[in-house]
Amino acid sequence: SNRYKLIYYSLQKNFAHLNNYYYFCCLKLSKNKQDNIVFFKKNLMNKLLTYTIKSKVNKRIVDFQNSIEKPYESQELVLKSLIETAVKTKWGKIYDYKSISNSEIFSNRIAIQDYNSLKNLITLSLKGEKNVLWPGRIKWFAKSSGTTSDKSKFIPISKSSLEDCHYKAGKDLIAVHYNNYPDSKVSKGNGLALGGSHEINKSNKKSKIGDLSAILLQNLPLWSKLWQEPSTRTSLMSDWEQKIIHMTEEVMNKNITHISGVPTWTVVLINNILKVSQKEKITDLWPNLELYVHGGVSFEPYRKMFKELIPNPDMIYMETYNASEGFFGIQDQKNSKDLLLLIDHGIYYEFIPVNEIENETPKVLKLSEVELNKNYAIVISTNAGLWRYVIGDTLKFTSLKPFRFRLTGRTKNFINAFGEEVIIENAEKAISEACSVTNAEITDYTAAPIFFSNNNNGTHEWIIEFKKNPDNENLFKETLDKSLQNANSDYEAKRYKDIALSPPIIHFVPKGTFYNWMKKRGKLGGQHKVPRLFNSRKYVEDIKVLLGLK
Repeated sequence: SNRYKLIYYSLQKNFAHLNNYYYFCCLKLSKNKQDNIVFFKKNLMNKLLTYTIKSKVNKRIVDFQNSIEKPYESQELVLKSLIETAVKTKWGKIYDYKSISNSEIFSNRIAIQDYNSLKNLITLSLKGEKNVLWPGRIKWFAKSSGTTSDKSKFIPISKSSLEDCHYKAGKDLIAVHYNNYPDSKVSKGNGLALGGSHEINKSNKKSKIGDLSAILLQNLPLWSKLWQEPSTRTSLMSDWEQKIIHMTEEVMNKNITHISGVPTWTVVLINNILKVSQKEKITDLWPNLELYVHGGVSFEPYRKMFKELIPNPDMIYMETYNASEGFFGIQDQKNSKDLLLLIDHGIYYEFIPVNEIENETPKVLKLSEVELNKNYAIVISTNAGLWRYVIGDTLKFTSLKPFRFRLTGRTKNFINAFGEEVIIENAEKAISEACSVTNAEITDYTAAPIFFSNNNNGTHEWIIEFKKNPDNENLFKETLDKSLQNANSDYEAKRYKDIALSPPIIHFVPKGTFYNWMKKRGKLGGQHKVPRLFNSRKYVEDIKVLLGLK
């Protein structure tokens, strides 16, 4: 951006004498001038980066603190800006944004939305139409797991959401880190980012579709890529098997000081690096590694494993809540897992009490109306044109001054241990197809993840009871697995060549199993339902104990 260009050129001018000195040394002292010029530029840029970070951290922390101390005013200003910006869009004209002067009118006029209700307008944007939900033409769409009727969702990513939400939050993350750890040396080395891939939109070649991480990496300013590993070309490879090989080759011998990425793929990469290098600990290769920024799935199942892979007692683990729809929270305290709600990043928040979520006209609360330790579904209006959009996640606030929270789950049953986001609709469809193919009839089922352990991949474990058993159990397993891949692009990506997820394990259990288990738990009766999908293993393990399964 122009801002970064100005910073860079002003700093370059201030360090002109240093520039000339390095260049002189390169010419005088080395036979291989090209290598030394690269060396000099890298060293100069490291000094520039360190200088820039330290000069900017204090200012951003002050601005950051001001927004935290005035949350309601900040949110009203965000909403006002969103409405004024979208006045001339198709959506803004439909709802007469010109006449919306406050949050009450806004919430009374516009109903709660989900992907299905916005799908037709998003499709227009995908086809290249301008000024639909947000001004201008949307060039990027983040692909995520779909709804009941669609394999994938395509979330619009505007230039505003990139700059004023995702990247702004990224800069806040760096500021918070340096504020908490003033002696941090993350800028002294390279950052390893594990991203996805993107592709040209077949219906409109002017736009691209891909994982959010790939979109963020693709659009990073040029200067920041000097410290980013692996290369952009490798980062955006779509074949994960080849990608892991190339990433290993590129980063194995670099000075990596910080990592960002979903735990699932980070574990896969680190294990491959250790295998190739024949090292036991990643700190043998990266002794200066000090920070891991993670998000996307719960980190708790991975915490012990990471401590074994990275045996550094001072290693810093920083959680973020960064979704396709926006960057919502960061872990800002050293000794707390609570996330700070980011309230001046182009997102206006509303909240639905979880017990209201199924109501046709649910009660919707503003930030000023929420209470501590109550479960809420999150509703957002964003600078990418998502209006009063229910994203499907639930949270509870652990603090109101400032607003800190913990994620509590999804509005529906799900498994999201590895970023696969398998929801109940996916499971029901897969079971139905598997039963149809194998002439089976199902009674009950539940499923949970098996987490990574001892270099083994993760997987899903199912316990299924039948009224009529499948004619062919192996075919049932294969059909269920394939159907889940067809229904859910995130699960399909994790199952690709068994790199992250192995084929599911399915236990075909005797009739009466779920009745006996519910009876044992004192949960018999119409008001008690068998939990279908769960991110925790407590139900699966309980049933296995009942049946004597290992």
